[in-house]
This record gives sequence, C-alpha cells and structure tokens, in this order.
Amino acid sequence: MIAIKIQAFTHLNRTIALAFTVATLAQHALCGQFDWPQWQGPDRTAHSKETGLLQQWPKGGPPLTWKVTGLGGGDSAPSVAAGEIFGMSDKGEDEVAWALFEKDGKELWGTRLGPAFPQQMPQGQEGPGCTPTVDGERIYVLGMAGGLSCLQAKDGKIIWQRSLKDDFGGKVPTWSYRESPLVDGDKVVCTPGGENATIVALDKLTGDPIWKSQVPGNPKAAYASLVAIDFDGQRQYVQLTQKALIGVAASDGKFLWEYRRAANSFGINCSTPIYDDGLVFAASAYGAGGGLVKLSKDTNGGIKAEEVYLSKQMQNHHGGMILHDGAIFGANGGNDGGYLVCLDFKTGKVLWNEGDSDKRRVTKGSVAFADGRIYYRTEEGPIVLIEPSRKEYIERGRFDQPDRTDKPAWAHPVIANGKLYIRDQDALFCYDVKAK
Repeated sequence: MIAIKIQAFTHLNRTIALAFTVATLAQHALCGQFDWPQWQGPDRTAHSKETGLLQQWPKGGPPLTWKVTGLGGGDSAPSVAAGEIFGMSDKGEDEVAWALFEKDGKELWGTRLGPAFPQQMPQGQEGPGCTPTVDGERIYVLGMAGGLSCLQAKDGKIIWQRSLKDDFGGKVPTWSYRESPLVDGDKVVCTPGGENATIVALDKLTGDPIWKSQVPGNPKAAYASLVAIDFDGQRQYVQLTQKALIGVAASDGKFLWEYRRAANSFGINCSTPIYDDGLVFAASAYGAGGGLVKLSKDTNGGIKAEEVYLSKQMQNHHGGMILHDGAIFGANGGNDGGYLVCLDFKTGKVLWNEGDSDKRRVTKGSVAFADGRIYYRTEEGPIVLIEPSRKEYIERGRFDQPDRTDKPAWAHPVIANGKLYIRDQDALFCYDVKAK
C-alpha cells in the first residue's frame, strides 16, 4: 500500500512538473505586443507599439514602481518579454546573463557565461553593452570578448556557445564587442569582423554556421547592431562597421553595397542604421556625420548606394536616432557634451538644433519612442520626455534618477507594458508611465 502511494505521488509530481514546463514554454513562445524583446524594441527602430502612456510627466517624474541592485556592472539595456526582464553584467571575475520577474524585479536566474573581459574604458565602464535578444524559449547574448551564447529563457541553461574570435577569425574591437545579436527566421546574425567573416549567420537552434559573408576590404566589426531590411524583393542585413555602412544578402551573405562617409576614421561607429522606403541613414561622431544613401538596382543587376546628403549636424556618438514624421531626432556630438538635433530625413535640412539654444536644455543622450513621445536619457543622467515636433523643441517633463553612479549613463531607455526601465550599472529602475 505504501509503495503504491509513493508511486502515485511520484507520478503526480511528474505530471505537475510537466504541466509547469509546458505552461512556461507556452509563455516564452508568445511575446506580448507591448514587450521590448531585443535591442531597440520589437522592430529595432527604437519605437514601442504601446499607447495609453503619460503625455506629460508630473513634477519629479513618473512614480518609481521598484528598484533592484546587485546586478553587476555594465551598460546592457534590458530586454522585456513574456513577463521577464533579461540583461548582462560583469560580476567580479565573471561575465553573466540574468533574468528578473517583470512584476517586481526579483531574480529568476543568473548564469555565468565565461570570464569577465579586461576593459580599456577611461570612464571605468564595468561590463557588457549587449541587450539580450529574446526568441520564444531562447535568448541570445554576445559578450565583450565575442562569446555568443544561446540560453534557455526559463532557467538560463546554456544551450550552445560560439566565439566570434576563435571560430570566425574576428578581432575584438578596441572597446570590445558591443553588438546585440539579430534573430531573423531560423538564423541568428552578428558581426565577427573577421577577414573571411565580416558577418555570419548561424542556425539559431544549434549555432552551426549557415554562411559567412566576406566583405571586400575587410571593414572589421565596430560597435553597432545590424538590421534586416527588404528592398526590391530581396532581404538584406545592413551594418555599420569600422570602415563603412554595408549591405549583404540575407540568403547567403553575398556582399551587395557599401557607403563609407558615415563611418569615422577612428572606427568608433556605434549607432544602428535607419531604413525607410529604399533610403538608409547612418551616422557617427568624431567629424564624420550622418549620411543618407538611396538604394537602386545597377545595370548588372546588383545594388548600388548613392549618397543623397552628408550632414555634419548629426554626428551621433552612441545614443542612437529615431525616425518620426519624416524627421530624424538624435544627439549631435562626441565627447564634447553634444546636444539634441532634428533633421529632415530626406534632405538633411536642420529643422531645429538645441546647440543654438541659449539654455542648452538637453545635452548628448540616448533615445526611444513610445505613444507620440521621445524618451531621452542624457549622458549625465536626467531623463526627459519630449513631444516630437519638426518646428521646435517641446519638453513634457524630466526627472533625475536617484542614486546615480559616477559612470556615464550609456544604457538606453526601454519602454514596455506601461513601464520605463533605466539601467545604471549595478541597478535597474522601473517607473510607471501608464496614463491613469
């Protein structure tokens, strides 16, 4: 009788465990429509699809829902999907990935990926800059030394790992790898910057190579994250490398086109390109600026990229840019403080420029967009809500994040499910920005 009861109890436990596993996998298979599952949001445009958010912040900013500390150092902006938050850090001598519960910030799991990579940042940056990419029940992260890892979202178990340096001949950039991997269909795509593998596409389930793209002149990896675009019936991957903005075929990695003037001579090219209707915009600081190219078919059936304009008024360092209402909003300037500027997307005409303001109300910062508002985090720390306008700068609120570290505020703001997330090295702040 006792044996029968024990057997039944064991069977019941297995049934419960199986039901829990199925429910967990189902949760991860479906990201919510207002999640932020990867770098720069659902479409890699820094645009949230969410509505019903505060259009004006109260004095002192939106209310703080929760704050967590102990994450470890880094500039990895979080991703948010299926009720969980994912990020990367350095903790002591280890490079780690972690997951928190979205509702309260409590830890779900933490996984050691490998040893922490020695850094050269003069500001004393303390860890990775990759935003994890969530794809159903898996997440993908890229470490500072080029370690690409696929983990189970439910528990952080490592499924496979590859090295961009050892497996694909990549050379670690001066300030280390900073890219956030792209998942596109059955592929995970990233930029080793190797002589025979500028960009690689791997099977997302196994990590096995599908193709390696050899780009003429070996432009090497910089710090930007690539995007997928569709032009004239062909899917491409577009990336800003150390030497050029490039496009390769998504099907086999074939080199298609390049444009060099938007890449600065130091190779410090960080911002994700913008694509719209056959036009690609990319920008960098240190004297380069922002260039728009028009894609077209050439006489041999290939693709050419012709410059429409190059503007020195959009020398975007690493805060990124957004396209809205036919205008580009982003910071112009490198290590000199910089300022927010608005350009006409198709012509490059400066529509307004905070550098001309007597008050210089916002200096250099990073951008995200949700429900008709720009969320702008200045490098010094203040977070600002801006109503986008082609005519003038319109501010709708600002606040100072408490307990600021002495490090530059480089992690981009993230908006998901009525919440604003601000990462400051070891800490993550969650603010309620839902309209009541």
